[in-house]
Amino acid sequence: MASNILDRQFKPASPNQPWVSDITYIRTKRGCLYLAAVLELYSRKIVGSAMARSMPAELVCAALQMAISLHQQLLG
Repeated sequence: MASNILDRQFKPASPNQPWVSDITYIRTKRGCLYLAAVLELYSRKIVGSAMARSMPAELVCAALQMAISLHQQLLG
């Protein structure tokens, strides 16, 4: 099991440390869609997301890649 490095510290002192993520599903008439989101804890903003009809590991990777890409664009 991975160690809990966040240790319930949900109010960071500075931006971009840490990011957290979660996966949920959305029921539709055509079945479930899975949503992975990356949250920047300091601002409480979603900084990356991805949706898919299944829940492969790539779903979380795509959401994280979006967050990283947007962060790099903001830094210039």
